Amino acid sequence: MFEEEFDGIILGAGHNSLVLQAYLLREGLKVLSIERRSEPGGGLTTMEDPRNPGFLHNTHSFFHRALDQQPWFREFELDTRGAVYIEPDLNVAVLLEDGRSLEWWTDFDRTVDSIKQFSKKDAATISKWRSAFQPIVEEIIMPENQAPPLPPAQRAEKLERTSTGRLLLEVSKLSPLEFVKQEFESPVVQAGLLFFNGLREVDLRCTGFGHHIPALLASSHKAQMCLGGSANLARALVNVIYSLNGQIWTHSTPRRILIENGRSVGVELVDGRRIRAKKFVVSGLNPQQTFLELIEPALLPLQWRRKAENFQYNLIAPLFSLNLCLKHPPRYFTAENRPELDKAFMVVLGLERLESYTAMVECHQKGSFPPTVMWGCCPTVFDPSQAPPGCHTAFMWQKIPFRLRDLDWDFVKEEHGRRMLDLWQRRAPNLADSIIDWFVRSPVDTERTFPNMKEGDLLIGAFSGGQIGYNRPFPGAGHYRTCIEGLYLCGSCCHPGGNITGLPGYNSAQVILGDLGISRSWESK
Repeated sequence: MFEEEFDGIILGAGHNSLVLQAYLLREGLKVLSIERRSEPGGGLTTMEDPRNPGFLHNTHSFFHRALDQQPWFREFELDTRGAVYIEPDLNVAVLLEDGRSLEWWTDFDRTVDSIKQFSKKDAATISKWRSAFQPIVEEIIMPENQAPPLPPAQRAEKLERTSTGRLLLEVSKLSPLEFVKQEFESPVVQAGLLFFNGLREVDLRCTGFGHHIPALLASSHKAQMCLGGSANLARALVNVIYSLNGQIWTHSTPRRILIENGRSVGVELVDGRRIRAKKFVVSGLNPQQTFLELIEPALLPLQWRRKAENFQYNLIAPLFSLNLCLKHPPRYFTAENRPELDKAFMVVLGLERLESYTAMVECHQKGSFPPTVMWGCCPTVFDPSQAPPGCHTAFMWQKIPFRLRDLDWDFVKEEHGRRMLDLWQRRAPNLADSIIDWFVRSPVDTERTFPNMKEGDLLIGAFSGGQIGYNRPFPGAGHYRTCIEGLYLCGSCCHPGGNITGLPGYNSAQVILGDLGISRSWESK
């Protein structure tokens, strides 16, 4: 017996699920999202410090890229619903121990000027690759990300037809490490480029991803932040869903996906409630939750169980965060002669040379503490609303192993937070007298808060091992469909992957509506 009936049910209310739900509702379908937590939005979390009221911390997701340029953001006019983005001019600054800085500005010419102090040759090389890849980003990469992926052979054949496509294929054969070593000479520039590539969670040693570096250079948009906190993006999407008469059930955990005669027909919750889905069920969860935890083994082909079991998570994705409540923003000694550096949006500390990054990857493999290379921001420099009047919040993130050899994160995280704080205070001496309070979050805390982020993997799946494009999360499931009729995927385990883009949800909407024979109204605009 079903208690309620919907056209479709979405498992999980992360941002991809919310984007998908908004599109399905707009086409007249009755759709429910089910969320185990108290708030929808997944990683779009902004929390008020329980010990210090008025101090807001973006504990999971903060730096967004070109978010307000995504098609779903524009089509639902989310800036009118409270999701307002800014993109500070001095976008990234790598502050070196010797007082120099490597800077990325929204003004590309200023970026080139910064790189010249390390290598005039590298400055010219960056300009060359930016020009070469601008049409590739605009004409190939962006459209590919905003559509269901093509089979690899079909994609390669299509790219071979044009000079830009052939260049993309050629550069993609390299690993990011090979590309940077081949094209750039300054160790600082090499390290900076590879670190930014690492923020995209692609292992620098993996061939097939060499194009990520020039694509990053060619992008016309840099890091952004949402005013009022990242949760405002989730609230804006929820506002759209409620305006379209959609429903989101929080504090609701699925026990199993109901399947009859090889077709998904609904969901049973852990409290015993059964909800019918007349047309589809969509999972925004990771593949192991979807196929191994929520589907009875006898109802899933053994081959699919094996593929889900073998799904790999990203070794270098887990983050450790240090969060501060402050009387004053950080003042970096590097900025004594250049005050604008205190207005840098993303600040990187501890990154001095190429070996800093490679050592970090090796430590992830060994389960040991890597050299302290960290990046973060003081959001209240740009948005005072995230702290009480005259006060500030700030954070630093570090890539850190999920599993530590012979150590338990719960017992060592405070100690590691102090190590990060020591480095931060050496670079910004005023912090010693400015700190009101601080707390930390380990990769294990990430998995506890968001079980779909298994092993602390923020992107829900490695990009190695062929888990990309048409084969993401694994061969046979790369087009948002599954082997069970009426069961679809929409999460970050799908193409084009993790980070806050909303594109897995956007692309899943295209597939589901197409299968239902519903004309997609946004394509006619």
